[in-house]
Amino acid sequence: MPVFNRHQQRNTVEQLVEEYTHFRITRRQFVQRAMAVGLSAGAAVSLLEACGSTGSNVNSSSTPATVKSIDALVVISGTELDNYNAVNAAFTAKTGIKVNVESTRDLPTVLNTRVRGNNPPDIAAPPPSLLKTYASEGKLLRLDTFLDMKQIRQNYAQTWIDVVSVNGGMYGVPFLANTKGTIWYSPKQFAANGWSVPTTWQDMITLSNQIAAKGLYPWSMGVESGAASGWPAADWIDQIYLTLNGPEMSDKWVAHQIPWTDPSVKNAFQYFGQIVQGHHYINGAPQSILATNFQPASYLPFDTPPKAYMYYLGDFTEAFITAQFPGIVPGTDFDFFPWPTLNPAYAGAVTGTADIYVAMKDNNGTRAYMEFLTTAEAQEIWVKRGGKTSVNKAVPLSAYPDVVSANTAKQLINATSFRFSQDDSMPSAMENAYWKATLSYIQNPSSLDSILASLESTASSVYGS
Repeated sequence: MPVFNRHQQRNTVEQLVEEYTHFRITRRQFVQRAMAVGLSAGAAVSLLEACGSTGSNVNSSSTPATVKSIDALVVISGTELDNYNAVNAAFTAKTGIKVNVESTRDLPTVLNTRVRGNNPPDIAAPPPSLLKTYASEGKLLRLDTFLDMKQIRQNYAQTWIDVVSVNGGMYGVPFLANTKGTIWYSPKQFAANGWSVPTTWQDMITLSNQIAAKGLYPWSMGVESGAASGWPAADWIDQIYLTLNGPEMSDKWVAHQIPWTDPSVKNAFQYFGQIVQGHHYINGAPQSILATNFQPASYLPFDTPPKAYMYYLGDFTEAFITAQFPGIVPGTDFDFFPWPTLNPAYAGAVTGTADIYVAMKDNNGTRAYMEFLTTAEAQEIWVKRGGKTSVNKAVPLSAYPDVVSANTAKQLINATSFRFSQDDSMPSAMENAYWKATLSYIQNPSSLDSILASLESTASSVYGS
């Protein structure tokens, strides 16, 4: 090997060691990339072991350790933390096992540090990318070795079992979720104007044109949210992409297995552009879209008189509406209609978020806790308080505070496929670039090709490093 290549190999290996020890790549990625620059498999593994232990594997035991308390690491706070503690109180009352909760705003960093220090919490709620990484590295307790899988399959659609499964094993509990397949409107206003709820994208465009032709504004939209401006627009594009191209293509996009310049990505932006650029669709567009915060934008369809008639955002929008308009009647004064069909092959697919819990130690407490979280008993406690949706068929719709939140449960339970919002599933640098790109597109849609080329350049750097 020439001297230059040896030097290059040494630098590359040193970089791999740095990335591995700081938990930026997995064991498998380390070995693959080390072999790609000329190391033998044996040398790569030996070097990996020299980097230090990354924690022992979690193997199911026939006689798990007995504990009186377990630790849980989560990212929630405020009312959500209160709701979570109510669930934990019920678990303690049922089992006698206490749950000690640590909440952090930077869960991935804290969790990675603890795993590297061989001191993981008993329970954690990691993002989906970390669930896959930890499961593949043997850091998680495989749940289908002790849970009643017949009961699990009865209560959860295969879509949701797939979300928490890696290489055929179930490693997480899809405790609660939120959908982003919701378009908000006033049934009262639709009825007064003789409008029908659209079920396809073309129906929605036809209705939008019909409303605009009357001198009214069919849509409200706001993407301003400070440093994170742009994510509401990304949510639009994410949902469009999934329902146009399906979950497999969506996964490839997230993993950068297709370029940002791929026609499927461009097409999703252009579908979004049909709303942003629609004639007389949004009052003051595009400047108003960029300058308006997403929360006040949600109020316009419910003002008296309405200043718009449709608004897209996730199911958490219900909290905005009910807080702004006390006494507003769910199902009559406000409601949502499900995301319209773009490609019949992927009708019913939704993006969103989910609270997924994993066990990182095997003991009687973690086993009992994981089992408890799968039950309607545990999930109803939070559902009744509002703000979250269960994907467990055993949770009765009567447990929800109102008909609108019950309908979000129907949508998630019956989803033909579910994916975490694609922007949220990308590396943070890519996510931020994506958000900024949506702002550029809203401002100047004719620059889409250069915008996507710039995103591809960013992706090549982010995913290639």
